[in-house]
Amino acid sequence: MGFFLFSGATMAVPASASAPEVPPLPTHKVTLTAYNAVPEQTDSDPLVTASGAYSNPEIVAARSQDLAKDLPFGTIIEIDGPATSGNSCGFGIVEPIIGYRIIADTMNARYTDRIDVLFDTESNYTLANGKVKNAGMVLGICNGATVRVVGFVDIKNPKRLPKTQAELVALVRGASKTIALK
Repeated sequence: MGFFLFSGATMAVPASASAPEVPPLPTHKVTLTAYNAVPEQTDSDPLVTASGAYSNPEIVAARSQDLAKDLPFGTIIEIDGPATSGNSCGFGIVEPIIGYRIIADTMNARYTDRIDVLFDTESNYTLANGKVKNAGMVLGICNGATVRVVGFVDIKNPKRLPKTQAELVALVRGASKTIALK
C-alpha cells in the first residue's frame, strides 16, 4: 500500500493517529523533612554529601535508603507539599526556598519513604510570637508530600552541577547553556 501527497491537498488525520502520550513523570508520596549541614544532623564531615558532592543548601536533598533505586544520586526532583489542609507542617512558609532539588545525600537507615531538604543554617524565619526558627524547624514533618522526578545530572562531575537554584531552574527548563541534563 502506498500513500501519495499532492501539493495543495489537505489530509485528515484520524483521531487514533494523534501524537503519542508522554508518560507521566515518576512520582513518590513521601514524608518531607529538613536538615542542616552540621555535625549534629549529619556525619563527621557535614560539608560533603554521601554522593561526594558539596553540601549546597540551595540545591541538595537527601533520600531515605529505601528510595535509592528509584531516586539515585543525581536525580532532580520537584516537591509538592501535602494536599490536605489539616497537615500542620510549614511547607507553605518555606516553599519559596525549596525549589528544585538534586538527590545527593542519603539518610539514616531507620527512615523510610522520606526526603530531607538541606537548608542553610542561616535560613531563619521570625514567627508571629517573635521567636526566630530555622527553616527546617518551620517545615517540621510533612506527611503526604509528593516528589516528582524532572531530570538527572552527573553527580560525579562537580563542575557540571548547578551551584544556585537559578542555575538548577535553567537546567530543568532547558535554558542552561553550560549544564546539560543526563
